[in-house]
Amino acid sequence: MSTSVIRIAAALLIGPDGRTLLVRKRGTRAFMQPGGKIEAHEQPVQALTRELDEELGLAIDPTQARYLGAFSAPAANEPGFVVEAQVFLLSIDAPVSPAAEIEEVRWIDPAGDGGLLLAPLTGEAILPFYRTTCLATC
Repeated sequence: MSTSVIRIAAALLIGPDGRTLLVRKRGTRAFMQPGGKIEAHEQPVQALTRELDEELGLAIDPTQARYLGAFSAPAANEPGFVVEAQVFLLSIDAPVSPAAEIEEVRWIDPAGDGGLLLAPLTGEAILPFYRTTCLATC
């Protein structure tokens, strides 16, 4: 039995106070990095730019997105699927508001989970990577 893969671009958004932004999609419980599926004609950073605008009303300069790497984990909302994410680090100092399929946004200290249910990709891969690698060097 093969596992189906969902290819996404995701952002580790860091605010001026060092907190990171997580989002929760409408009708779901787990919080995750903002971002979304990479369309066939897109490079990951292009998909990220489009998704951040659609989901948060956030216009970014794609040249400021620092590539952190590829991460994978079981999908939070699609049983039997694995999410393969191209993850980018961005520092932002702009207001965001949930739009499209995003129901809620939360800023949390990346050293913890903010008391939230986290998607596997966020809780098991991206935030641990950030804590061990980026807090000192990114």
